[in-house]
Formats: sequence, C-alpha cells, structure tokens
Amino acid sequence: MPLGREGLRPRVPVRSGDATFPKAMDNVTVRQGESATLRCSVDNRVTRVAWLNRSSILYAGNDKWCLDPRVVLLANTKTQYSIQIQDVDVYDEGPYTCSVQTDNHPKTSRVHLIVQVSPKIIEISPDISINEGGNVSLTCLATGRPDPTITWRHISPKAVGFISEDEYLEITGITREQSGEYECSASNDVSAPVVQRVKVTVNYPPYISDAKSTGVPVGQKGILLCEASAVPSADFQWYKDDKRLAEGQKGLKVENKPFFSRLTFFNVSEQDYGNYTCVASNQLGNTNASMILYEPARGVVAVTTMASECKWKGEEEEKKKKKKCSPFPKIIIRIERVRDQGVSSAKVADKEEVKEREAARWMHLCNNLLT
Repeated sequence: MPLGREGLRPRVPVRSGDATFPKAMDNVTVRQGESATLRCSVDNRVTRVAWLNRSSILYAGNDKWCLDPRVVLLANTKTQYSIQIQDVDVYDEGPYTCSVQTDNHPKTSRVHLIVQVSPKIIEISPDISINEGGNVSLTCLATGRPDPTITWRHISPKAVGFISEDEYLEITGITREQSGEYECSASNDVSAPVVQRVKVTVNYPPYISDAKSTGVPVGQKGILLCEASAVPSADFQWYKDDKRLAEGQKGLKVENKPFFSRLTFFNVSEQDYGNYTCVASNQLGNTNASMILYEPARGVVAVTTMASECKWKGEEEEKKKKKKCSPFPKIIIRIERVRDQGVSSAKVADKEEVKEREAARWMHLCNNLLT
C-alpha cells in the first residue's frame, strides 16, 4: 500500500463511523500529516475480524499484515475493532473495509478516507519591468485538496478589492498608476491562505511637476528647484540661455537626486539674473521647464512655463526627434502690481509666447514697469 509523507499539519478532529455494525461507517476526513482513526463496531456474534485497504489486508485480529509502521492497532474488544493511520498522506486516500466473520456468514463495513491538503503556490510570474502602454500577463498556479481558489489584487492605496479571480491576470495598456506589487492568494479553507507577490515596474519618460521662478536680492543665497517624476529616474541638466552649466562652476552648486535637481547660487550677482532651463531625461524621452532668477521689485512677477516634451523608442527615432524637439520651451509672463489700496494686474504679455533668450529683456521691462 503506497503511504508517503509530505509534512505535518496542526491536529484537527477526525470524524469516524461509530454506527452499529453492519451499518456503513461515515467518511473520515483528515488533514495531510495528521492521524486518521478507523472504527468498526462488533458484537459477540463475531468470530473473526480484519481491516483491509482495497484488496490488501492491514490487520487480521491482533496480527499485523502490512509493513507500514504508520498503521497501528488501537482496539480489539467485544464491541470495537479500530486501527489508526499516522502521518496521513494523499496516497492514503481511498476506501477501507472492515470485514467480519460470524457463525452464519461474513459481513463488511466500508469507510472512505478523505485527505485534505493545504494550498501551495507552485508557480508564479517573476518580477517584471515594462514600458507604459504595454500589456502584462501574470500567472499563479497552486495545488491543494480541495482545489484552491486563486485571486489577484493590486497592493495599492487606491486599489479596492480583488482585480481577478483566476490563475491569470491580464493588464492591457498598463499605466504608471498600475505599477507596484500584485498579490496572488490561494485558499481552500484547509488552512490559512498562502500568498506571494510580483513586483511590476512601469517605465515612463520624465514629467516635470514643479519648476518655479525665484526673486533673490543681490548678495543673497538663491535656489532654483526642478522636480521631475520618471522611471527610470531622470538625469538632470541645467542651462542658462543656451549655455550648459557645469558642475563645480564658481559660485554655483548643482545637486541631483532621483526626483529633483537643485541649483544653488551662494552669492547672487547681477550677472546671475536671467533664464534657466532644467532638462530631465531618461532612455524613454525628455522634458524641460524654464524658470527665471530675478531681482525682486515692488511688484510680483509670475512666470508660467510651457514645457516641451520629447518621447522616443528606438535610437534612429531618437536622433530624428532630438532634431525636432527644441531643448527650450516657450514662456508666458504675467505681472501683478501691488498698491497700497489693493492689488491690480498689468498684463504685459497676455497669451503671448516669448522665446527663452528674450526672457531677460522682458524681465527688465517688467521691473521698469513696477518701479
């Protein structure tokens, strides 16, 4: 009789048949790794008794016929004949027969042993990285008795409930908001569900979320900040007009982090005033935004940038699009003049696009108007 082993499980109650012989016993349900007790009710009419698994004799009276050490005799009395199978495995599942010989004729009672197995995930997709807009297919396979139910859910603050109740999860046209961990859960009520996670990384070109102009008096410390979201993280470059600013340039410090770049002026001079462009790029594309370092006046100058953005996929396409994509955006300048009685607005360039290299001239004009 094939009786294997696959590990122990916490002890659970075993249902067994105690009905008066020769009525058939109830089925016995037990978890893998536990012990199953098979009981047979007898009376004083019985002269011989035995337990069989299919056609193999396990015990006949007090004599053990099988070689499996896990099968033991529990009771052989005038009212009960019971055996126990220890450390039950799935191969023990099946019919067991209690055979009784009386003075008149033999009688039998049959019980079916059912072995439950906790769920186990045997295959799951590895972590993946994909560009935004691509399609994702995740797989999660599990075993158990009864067959486990498999569900997928997105581990995200915005995710609500399960997103799939199947072994396979398909995502068409994935977005950056759908990146993160996806959890596969397998459950069959035999034990606690088992879970495993897959990390999905969605790559996308940089997007500049914050780039503000700053007014700083001469002789003071000034900072221009450029924040960008991108996967992989963006590389940053700074330009003044059309000239790239080098790291370590006198009086300047460029500090690049995964999601922002900071340009610091330690001692602002007249020559530092003007237009600065932050360019954020990764292998999927680039974007840029312009901001102005200006000398504060009695009014407030608000500069709204119109960032340009370039995206590409292959090297040849990248070269072509780089020629078409200007590294410097257009800007719109709006002026608000502060008066003692309140605030009024003087629109110098309402909805008029101004080239970057002309921004310094507009800035000078704005300051003259506000003085």
